[in-house]
Amino acid sequence: MPNSSQSHLAYLALEHAIVTLALTPGALVNEKQLIDLSGHGRTPVREAIQKLAWQGLIVVKPRVGLQIAEIKPTDHAHVMQVRRELEPIAAALVAEQATDGQRNQLVECARAMNDCAVSGDLAGFFAADKAFDEILEESCPNAFITSALGPVQSHSRRLWYSKASPERMDRSISLHVAVIRAIQQGKASEARKAMTTLIDYLGQK
Repeated sequence: MPNSSQSHLAYLALEHAIVTLALTPGALVNEKQLIDLSGHGRTPVREAIQKLAWQGLIVVKPRVGLQIAEIKPTDHAHVMQVRRELEPIAAALVAEQATDGQRNQLVECARAMNDCAVSGDLAGFFAADKAFDEILEESCPNAFITSALGPVQSHSRRLWYSKASPERMDRSISLHVAVIRAIQQGKASEARKAMTTLIDYLGQK
């Protein structure tokens, strides 16, 4: 099962707020604000801040506080360069090695995404997309790939959210579902191709 520790739940809440721009790029925040926003205690939030700082989403500024990372003009090209190379490989490995339970979790993600398409729930889709990434991370046997992908996926989601629309969300969901279907059926080459198609679409500005 995906990590359900308090620190990870605090991380998910704060990552979601950063990705969906509820925490504005460049904004200065303090620990108490993040505790209140996440609904979790000081220790889990501090651990979440450490992970977000490692991912480059929060900048720890001594004697100043915490700053939500700015969005740089080069970010989009750089994150998609990494995703384009590594994510199709990860999808193929997951198609080959995921457990039945993990495949079922991905099917639940597809169902949640389709529900978001029906209701036009963009923030809900981004939460389901984060769950999709975490299940892939858990299922992929190559930890070097997943440790490289984790940060860039979050940055990519934030960049995409800033330009998202219902039409783009619907297309992204259909492409995610194609990846999930290939993984669920254990078809590695199809999963690789479907993921390449998805990343190519997400790479469009």
